[in-house]
Amino acid sequence: MAELVATLASTHHPFYLKATTMPPEQQMPQAPEWKRKVESYRETLARARPDILVMVGSDHFHQIFLDNCPQFLIGKADRYDATFWNEEREFGIPKYVLEGDMAMSKFMHVSLLDQGFDLAFSNELKIDHSIICPIITVRPDNDLPVVPIYTNIFAPPLPSPKRFYDLGRAIRKAIDDYPSDKRVAAIGTGHLSLELGGPRQFMETGPDPVFDRQAIEWLRAGDIDAILANVTHETMSKSGNATHGFLNFILMLGIAGPEKADYVDNLDLFHTMEAYITWYPKAQPMERAA
Repeated sequence: MAELVATLASTHHPFYLKATTMPPEQQMPQAPEWKRKVESYRETLARARPDILVMVGSDHFHQIFLDNCPQFLIGKADRYDATFWNEEREFGIPKYVLEGDMAMSKFMHVSLLDQGFDLAFSNELKIDHSIICPIITVRPDNDLPVVPIYTNIFAPPLPSPKRFYDLGRAIRKAIDDYPSDKRVAAIGTGHLSLELGGPRQFMETGPDPVFDRQAIEWLRAGDIDAILANVTHETMSKSGNATHGFLNFILMLGIAGPEKADYVDNLDLFHTMEAYITWYPKAQPMERAA
């Protein structure tokens, strides 16, 4: 059977590449520290030596819109074009082509159906920055095949936090049951507190620093009971109009165990807190990172 070797959950800041590669005199003050933190986080994936990446993200109304918006979707293709024009123009993200793993996508789709998750699928999925950002940050060589899974975190009504967690558990079972000797890493991105286009967007921190700190501690401890007791659509909305990206963190905790995290780091940036979290399967302990 396949082996899950690491689970990574992080924020996906689309300006990372541009912010850390422009001339030094034009960079924001936090750019050197940001780059250092990302490069340290990258090592948590490298030491796991994966063969395949199961990647969880959310389309930002690039390919999926209100005329047909699935709650969950899996890509089933041999390759995926990535990066939309506005992401090139605004964020400086280049175009990518990602190799797919059709066999694993097909297996996971059937497994998730059998477990009660009726995912939509796409044979022509184009990838946006929710999945390209972690390629840039943790696998810049873009040398591994991917199985992309999209979640709806933008267009209400949204699935519950418990549904996201349960989907994570189902994805973990699908990985564990996949008849292969491949080493699989699961990588997902979302948000902590975040405001887009609202009155709290341009703060020196995220719109709700208290929630940000608490969310990181819940994830550090693997405390899914506390998350499900305290996090609702209403509480996330109070923390910022785009805070529902935290649902993807909940999903990744489902894939991980839930377990205590092996690596936790964060960085306060203008209008957002970045978070970088890795879990390793506890049956096979690996080197811990501070």
